[in-house]
Amino acid sequence: MTISPKSGSTRRDFLQTSAAMGTAFWVASDQESWAAPKSPNEKIRFACIGVGGKGSSDSADAGRHGDVVAICDVDSNTLNKAGNRFKNAKKFNDYRDMLTKMADSIDAVTVSIPDHNHAPASAMAMKLGKHCFTQKPMTHSIYEARQMAILATKNKVQTQMGNQGTASSKLREGAAIVQSGVLGQIKEVHVWTNRPVWPQGGPRPKAATPPKHLNWDAWLGPAPERPYGNGYHPFAWRGWWDFGTGALGDMACHTMNMPFMALNLKDPISVEATNSGHNKDSYPKSSVITYEFPKLGERNAVKMIWYDGGERPAQKLLPKEHKVPRTGSLLIGDKGMLLSPGDYASNSNIVIGVDTPKVDFEKSPGHFTEYARAITDGKPARSNFPEYAGPLTEVVLLGNLAVWAEKKVEWDAKTLTPKNAPEVKQIVRREYRKGWTL
Repeated sequence: MTISPKSGSTRRDFLQTSAAMGTAFWVASDQESWAAPKSPNEKIRFACIGVGGKGSSDSADAGRHGDVVAICDVDSNTLNKAGNRFKNAKKFNDYRDMLTKMADSIDAVTVSIPDHNHAPASAMAMKLGKHCFTQKPMTHSIYEARQMAILATKNKVQTQMGNQGTASSKLREGAAIVQSGVLGQIKEVHVWTNRPVWPQGGPRPKAATPPKHLNWDAWLGPAPERPYGNGYHPFAWRGWWDFGTGALGDMACHTMNMPFMALNLKDPISVEATNSGHNKDSYPKSSVITYEFPKLGERNAVKMIWYDGGERPAQKLLPKEHKVPRTGSLLIGDKGMLLSPGDYASNSNIVIGVDTPKVDFEKSPGHFTEYARAITDGKPARSNFPEYAGPLTEVVLLGNLAVWAEKKVEWDAKTLTPKNAPEVKQIVRREYRKGWTL
């Protein structure tokens, strides 16, 4: 059986039909198995945007679940190193060039680049009918998150955000424990991290000449023009408003994930932040952010508090025999509590005050495997853009809106409007530099 790759929908149908016909071998995990295409014509053809840092492991996952036929990185050193692993992949420095030239030769992409480039790269791929895996946070701005969810639905593509804990059995068990009702009505949620672990809250580095191996214009992407400075690339960009989303954006899609799943924490009505002080160019060294969620179905209204930069919940919230861990989440109900130490809610679920119930939950074949399975079988990954990752990203990034506003923001989630703070609309939706579009 042969197929023309020029029709995205036909190619997608072919991949799913091949999987349904059983032309596959079994890839095992510690939880369940998934049928992965075996013949070259049936394998998922991946293009990987960003192949250094987290992009190194994301592209490796793509290689285990299909064929990596194109790779892109703004850093030629990183690109050439990845080329040694994917010898048959075509190499590019600019994802716009890659997606334009490879549109007929790829089925799916991974996007593992600095936050400010997530949305334009992912949107371009989805508009071409390509399935899309994008690292967390899914986007740099709230408006982008809403648009990404809309684009995924409109173009009928499978999607996933890179918050891998979503596939963890412990995280899913924790959510199921809360949903069982054993803790009673949840009144407060506390979530905290040890980030940032990069420089933050200070002045810009001095202007410098970009190294020859770095395409600085492509690295800047849609961000406002500024000179290269030592420290932006490849890691410390996270601390700058134009590029990253701070400690909150880096970790909340992980550490806030279990409470979000457990309580359906979508569409808060207000958010307020205190912080160590910042210059609105670099994120503050520390912050505490309070979200308020309205009553939803049988769940009462909930307050959630986020802490970063060394801030943590008060020890008095827990019984003396339990210490506040370095990172984690705590859900406080009127009957009991659930403490989940660690960044990903994947270590343990410590139930306090009541007996731990036995709960049922759907197991996962593995995070990236869910994405590949969605492409071949049509069952959406749990952390897909429209239903899960988009709403989670909106909640996360709303906290940064409060940090910028430096006052309590009354939020209309339906229209993405800061009702009492029109001055922060440019943070909800940022302007793109000429040559870059959503």
